Amino acid sequence: VFFVGQNNQKTLNKNPVEGFSAGLIEDNDLYRWEVLIIGPPDTLYEGGVFKAHLTFPKDYPLRPPKMKFITDIWHPNVDKNGDVCISILHEPGEDKYGYEKPEERWLPIHTVETIMISVISMLADPNGDSPANVDAAKEWREDRHGAFKRKVARCVRKSQETAFE
Repeated sequence: VFFVGQNNQKTLNKNPVEGFSAGLIEDNDLYRWEVLIIGPPDTLYEGGVFKAHLTFPKDYPLRPPKMKFITDIWHPNVDKNGDVCISILHEPGEDKYGYEKPEERWLPIHTVETIMISVISMLADPNGDSPANVDAAKEWREDRHGAFKRKVARCVRKSQETAFE
């Protein structure tokens, strides 16, 4: 348990990463974290302030946490419920579909910092080949500067209005 909360928090305090902040949702629960992600510059998400929760399993770091956006976000790699689908958060080992290499999936060396760097990178560069939100992926491929951009802009505006509620 010490590893989940205190080590991650100490590491973040010593080496802050631009673009997000993270902390415990409740001081007495080291397994549930809230993160605020600032939309990366020069992306459609720029200016957004997106709230998400990281929920760590009891056997962390052997298994990955789950990440769910609380703020609405339109993105190919975030399903409509807000669940983030990126390789680094997939269970360790072989991919039964053969899409991901084991080293792209969860490894016990990952931290809140490495997860957040991957999520910020995902916002900047969606993976349309392995979508969690098929509709967003289709729009991203076919109408990136039209319908997709409008929906993301709506999410960015809404995120700014609700960021600190």
